[in-house]
Amino acid sequence: MEDIKKGDHKFYIGENEHDPKAEITFKESGEQVLNVDHTYVTEELRGEGIAGKLVGKMVSYARDEGKTIYPTCSYAKKKIEETPEYKDVLA
Repeated sequence: MEDIKKGDHKFYIGENEHDPKAEITFKESGEQVLNVDHTYVTEELRGEGIAGKLVGKMVSYARDEGKTIYPTCSYAKKKIEETPEYKDVLA
């Protein structure tokens, strides 16, 4: 699997953050909250658990930054709510 890279308010897989093979995007919501608003995986990478890995990367980033996640993306919301070890970052 390709590396997950940090872009401008996103983590992504691919050569170019403007045309990624997969991405998870977020907005800063105040000082302490990251609003995860979008998850996308291209057809070629679907079924490989990539979206879950992107959510995991987002959770790690939030912890490193001392922030919480308010997921408005339905996939990220479900994944975080269903993963007990992610509960600490849920806003």
